[in-house]
Amino acid sequence: MNRTPGKELLRQERGGYRTRRATIARTRRHVLEPELELLFERVSGYFALLSDPTRLKILNAMCEGERSVSEIVARSGASQTNVSRNLNLMYDRGVLKRRREGALTYYAIADETVVSLCRTVCVQVASQADEHTVTSRTLRRFMANN
Repeated sequence: MNRTPGKELLRQERGGYRTRRATIARTRRHVLEPELELLFERVSGYFALLSDPTRLKILNAMCEGERSVSEIVARSGASQTNVSRNLNLMYDRGVLKRRREGALTYYAIADETVVSLCRTVCVQVASQADEHTVTSRTLRRFMANN
């Protein structure tokens, strides 16, 4: 077999030959661009933020508008410490906004996309769940806010 200098030939399953350069070029096309890698990292962080049930309860408590920390604690059923920690995390990530009025701190949704995403997923999961898991009244409440 004649070899071209600087090119290593590889045998294909169906016969014929291709150069190593062609194989490498095809492989490079399937490697993600750095911008896409960064985007996937950010999206993963976004979903990670929503992966905690306490944070979902907090968002649910805030869907109808701005709430004080004590109102969010009462509505979510979580401890003051846990709620405050999660509120600060969501604020730092840009999901929530806050304002202070005297000694009270009020939080509101800053990124409505998060609420829309949560509602969509909740409706989807609830519609696939056992009918005794989620009442139709609860399901309608989520759907009405979409």
